[in-house]
Amino acid sequence: MNYELPETGIQGIQSALERGDITAVSLVKKLITRIENLDKKGPALNAAAFINREAEAEAETQDKLRKEGKAGPLCGIPVLLKDNVETGEGMPVTAGSIALKDNTAEKDAAAVEKLRRAGAVILGKASMSEWAFFMTEGAPSGFSALHGQVKHPYGPEKFKAGSVGGSSSGSAAAVAAGYVPAAIGTETSGSILSPASACSVVGIKPTTGLISRRGIIPLSGSQDTAGPIAGNTADAALLLEILAGTDAEDEATVRADEHKKNYRSFLQKDGLEGAKIGIDTALLSENGKGERECVEEAVELIKNLGAEVKEIETNERPFQSRVLPHEFKHSLNEYLSRTPDAVPVSSLKELLLFNEQDAQKRMPFGQTLLELSDSMSNDPLASGYLEDRQTDLRFSKEEGVDHIMEEYGLDALLSENNRRAALPAKAGYPSITVPAGYTSEGRPVGITFTARAWEEPKLLSFAYAYEQASKKRRRPVL
Repeated sequence: MNYELPETGIQGIQSALERGDITAVSLVKKLITRIENLDKKGPALNAAAFINREAEAEAETQDKLRKEGKAGPLCGIPVLLKDNVETGEGMPVTAGSIALKDNTAEKDAAAVEKLRRAGAVILGKASMSEWAFFMTEGAPSGFSALHGQVKHPYGPEKFKAGSVGGSSSGSAAAVAAGYVPAAIGTETSGSILSPASACSVVGIKPTTGLISRRGIIPLSGSQDTAGPIAGNTADAALLLEILAGTDAEDEATVRADEHKKNYRSFLQKDGLEGAKIGIDTALLSENGKGERECVEEAVELIKNLGAEVKEIETNERPFQSRVLPHEFKHSLNEYLSRTPDAVPVSSLKELLLFNEQDAQKRMPFGQTLLELSDSMSNDPLASGYLEDRQTDLRFSKEEGVDHIMEEYGLDALLSENNRRAALPAKAGYPSITVPAGYTSEGRPVGITFTARAWEEPKLLSFAYAYEQASKKRRRPVL
């Protein structure tokens, strides 16, 4: 029989560990068995890429520390990492690419260092959309040539490929399926919010620069961030608290220590009282659709919790920016130049040629975005790129989120699933998504709150108040 994690998530596990009902070692064994039963057999969710061979040993260490009274806030808690996050214990880090199947790192990513110091057990790596969904157009979210297709935990056979969201597909699906209480995802534009909302879990895309990106395979230096995915807002807040902070090796985090908070202190059931929330109904699903009905129900509850909800017009301006393909080319070339000898490519151009050698297996949906990136200027500070970046910032900040917030006097924006992800992503602003119900066919729906830089406390208070009043999340039947 498959082991079920407590509904209360990390808090429930910690209570069971303290009482001696389970040990970290027995928990790890049970969860590995659960993954074996559900990931490759049965519904075959394909959410877990690798299991850490050292997980039991790590759990044994945490059991000893607990007995010695040295338990950290995540003592013995199993966590999965997206497969673009490096660990120094021999587990591959592949970004879902066959070219990186033998890629390993000498040390942990900054986020992993912090998880370990807090007592977490790294259970393994989660599958992801290949190259963080920046390989090609037309591929389903959650697909990689190395790991295959991540299936939707709420309908492995019912919901089509790609409905699980991406690119942190495996991280979100694994939490939803009860493989782990929490996982680490990464986002450039929607890659945490999309799968978290699709899988009825909580995902936080923090302010860019709050969490170090050191040791994470890059896509965009201006937009990349890591972030927590968990079964509830309190667990996500705890992970954010642990992960946040300045890292001397990631210049984007220079202000992180100045702004990091005790995020759990903002988890108040009356957190929406007096809040002013804006929603652009033009961005919702069509009238009568199940997704829209869930959001409309959420809006009514948010009003009942004391918030004022204003209908707004965002009028986002279309702009074909070169920022992501330009930054991806230069960041990936730099990353691949440092990979071990076992990796057969050391540049983006070599990766393109490698994939073409066995196109059916290595690039079944093509590699149009990789090709676009390779066509960008060889100058990392090309004038066209710098102009596009400034335009992105102007459209997303001064004429975007900042303008909307000021014009309507708002504390946050509210959207359906990840439908507003690109705007705050370009601005570097934070968002949080929380479960808001299910359509008649059982497809999860999330609502997402967005605010301005460093306003994670405000977002957590809103999300927690809604979550505690709505209690919408239910586990998938697997």
